[in-house]
Amino acid sequence: MNSIVLIIILLGYLIFLFFIAHWAEKKGNIKWTNNSYIYSLSLAVYCTAWTYYGSIGVAANSGLSYIAIYIGPIIIIPAWIIILRKIIRISRVNNVSSIADFISLRYGNSRFLGAIVTLVCLFGILPYVALQLKAIAETFHIVTKTSSSSLIFNDTTTYVAVALALFSSYYGTRYVDASEKRKGIVMAVAMESILKLVFFIIIGVYVTFFVFDGFEDIYHQASQLTGFEEKNKIGGLTQGINWFFMCMVSLFAIFLLPRQFHISVVENNRERHIKTAIWLFPLYLLIFNLFVYPIAWGGNILFKGQNVNADTYSLLIPQFFNNDLLTIIVFLGGFSAAISMIVVSSISLSTMLSNNILIPYTFLGKLRNEEQLVNNKKIVNIRKIGIFSIIISSYFIYRFFALDYNLVSIGLISFVIIAQLAPAFFGAVFWRRGSCLGAIWSIIIGFSICMYTLLIPYAIGIYSDNSPFISEGLFHIQILKPFQLFGLDYLQPVPHALFWSLLFNTMVYFAVSVSFKGNYRERNYAEMYVDIEKYSANHENAFVWKGTAYTSDIKKVLIRFLGEDRTKRAMHIFNTKYNVDSNQELADARLVKFAENLLTGHIGTASARILISSVVKEEKVTLPEVLKILEESKENIIINKKLIETSNELKKISSQLKNANENLVIKDKQKDEFLDTVTHELRTPITAIRAASEILHDDDEIPEDLKKQFLQNIISESDRLNRLIDKILDLEKFETGKQTINPSNNDLIETIKNSIEPLQHLIKNKNIDVIFNSSNAVFCFYDEDRIIQVITNLLSNAIKFCPEKNGNITINCKIENTFVKTTVTDNGKGINPSDVEAIFDKFYQSTNQNIKKPVGSGLGLAICKQIIEHHQGKIWVEPSAKGACIAFTLPLKNYETIDL
Repeated sequence: MNSIVLIIILLGYLIFLFFIAHWAEKKGNIKWTNNSYIYSLSLAVYCTAWTYYGSIGVAANSGLSYIAIYIGPIIIIPAWIIILRKIIRISRVNNVSSIADFISLRYGNSRFLGAIVTLVCLFGILPYVALQLKAIAETFHIVTKTSSSSLIFNDTTTYVAVALALFSSYYGTRYVDASEKRKGIVMAVAMESILKLVFFIIIGVYVTFFVFDGFEDIYHQASQLTGFEEKNKIGGLTQGINWFFMCMVSLFAIFLLPRQFHISVVENNRERHIKTAIWLFPLYLLIFNLFVYPIAWGGNILFKGQNVNADTYSLLIPQFFNNDLLTIIVFLGGFSAAISMIVVSSISLSTMLSNNILIPYTFLGKLRNEEQLVNNKKIVNIRKIGIFSIIISSYFIYRFFALDYNLVSIGLISFVIIAQLAPAFFGAVFWRRGSCLGAIWSIIIGFSICMYTLLIPYAIGIYSDNSPFISEGLFHIQILKPFQLFGLDYLQPVPHALFWSLLFNTMVYFAVSVSFKGNYRERNYAEMYVDIEKYSANHENAFVWKGTAYTSDIKKVLIRFLGEDRTKRAMHIFNTKYNVDSNQELADARLVKFAENLLTGHIGTASARILISSVVKEEKVTLPEVLKILEESKENIIINKKLIETSNELKKISSQLKNANENLVIKDKQKDEFLDTVTHELRTPITAIRAASEILHDDDEIPEDLKKQFLQNIISESDRLNRLIDKILDLEKFETGKQTINPSNNDLIETIKNSIEPLQHLIKNKNIDVIFNSSNAVFCFYDEDRIIQVITNLLSNAIKFCPEKNGNITINCKIENTFVKTTVTDNGKGINPSDVEAIFDKFYQSTNQNIKKPVGSGLGLAICKQIIEHHQGKIWVEPSAKGACIAFTLPLKNYETIDL
């Protein structure tokens, strides 16, 4: 392919990523940019060009050993729910913006320790960034079928490096506070993670199912190649130990690589996102590695006997079959894997470089005396220059050093160097006695041994037998051979260097920490780190500090970096949180800690401490005092927690009492309305009976027909009065346990038909259509008289609430498990949703009736509920599109007669 065309494609791809980042920054709070899946996918920045290309090379040359680099992260990821959550919480409450800040803060805001961690990261990551540029350069030349140029300005990688430096400088320094979330970068990295996975799957499917006839075909042909069996087994104990250390180096990398710490900790918006990451990220790694083996051995088959770089099989295979489109797709996937690592690593390294070396050792004095706008501009420029310098330095490492080594060797060297932070890092989180001196000396010793056993030999030439240093050891002492230190000769170079460096590193860390106690500030932060769950809500309370400090002096320092408006808002938050008078002149330990946290994101933990210390007069605190204050702090936190819990319980009880009181008022009002209605209902038939009786008594000349009519009225009203009294007595019997129910096996269909028959006159008068959807007999156990009473009541209510025209009542019966469910539905005005819970109360009368005053006594549904529940069934209101729907259940099987 023409170089110009590929450059244009790359330019278009970079513009696309720039657009994604810009859109994400602009729409920072929408669900597409701030969710657990974007966070989890951004963690795949772990999968660099080493994963995309180098894994294939390792699989092709060494067989299964490539898997060890992914086993380590997969093993430890389930523990993220505890370990990573703890690290995130510590970083959030302390405003940490890099792994150097995280470690240096734990050991007493040590400026020197922060600088050492930063230098170790630079030594480890700059070659790693160079590796990515090497991958871009080599694959570019493969796709375009050109050769690399010795002239810098004729090398395409030069312009790629400059473009990435500009992109990273722009989006990586949008915020002065380095702890701010960079949603644009995270979104762009997540998008690249998706693309590189999809592109890798495409080439994997192509090789497996189009070039070859599936996995079995590749395996069958590959098994014929020389050395296949030896390369594709773990081997004996020696090889197993090598595997173990390779797993360990990748396990440490997933925590300690600056880009991984930045994405997983600094860019974490919600702790709950970890729950998605612990399954999605391992799944991503699994899918990514699904086709590594087929591509690797497919390449070995196709290019048997040829001098071909196995790292580039994924490009060479489609190019071998003249598939230009697929070649470009694979190249873009590798390009994505490389640039995501370069961008995130350069941002995190520049933050560490500025906050832990440049500002505290050079620029802090100048920044202290400048205005806020000037300070912010200088800090941003320092970081921009840092990002640009890191990428360009990596480019020169690529040009003059990395060209002679493969992708995997450079990557593993970086992993071993970064692993030297492990004892100090994990000791910071889990061990209170870890001291600053222990951390400093352990990293120095570990890094020195790493230099001796790995970096220097690689610089000389790893496979060169001409070097006396490699073949005979330092000063020709055999036990000092860099690859066989102290006679350990069965480990490969990387596991060998990891073993000895971490062994001495860990021993020194524990020995020095136990032998030399740290100062009060170290122990203070040790307590806050180890017990972060106790201090996360009120961590300023756990900060131990004694001395004299004035609020006005601290505010002046904050204004120089945060500006007046933000300082005012921050002070208002502090005063509100701790109930502090805004006019208070003297500052306490809480304000000192609060101010340090605010400055940490801008200038780092060490510089923040130095600045605050310059305006306060601090007194030394003994370790016993620290422990005593911390114990008091713990007690206060426990007391505050109990008070909060008690307060919440009282609020809950108060709310319940309020609701109960409101219900009592409603019940009382309903009761009054009920008594008023019952009184009216009782008075009406009594008045009618009395009037008819007086007429019959006083007038002897009443015609016989009229006399019969009056007598019929008396009988009718007497029946009405009797029914009302029966209802009241029924309810009283149910509530006092005097009612007896005698269930028997009955046909519910016949019972419903018998219930409808007496109501036919009312149904015809209102022109209501009654639809009964059941033809087969349904036998269940119930007291027929009582169920007729229930159905009659429900039908009467339905008839009453049906509209004057086109009234409709539907009855359904169906068997559900061990019960028969019956529903009565009308097309009236329905039941107000707010009345659904109260409709079966004995004082309830619907306010959603067709006439002004509610009709009936309000006892019918209350009695229905008592009858159904005594049958061990349920009755309720079901949602209905129009009208009301009452449902009840009856048991299919017999049960003992309930005598209540």
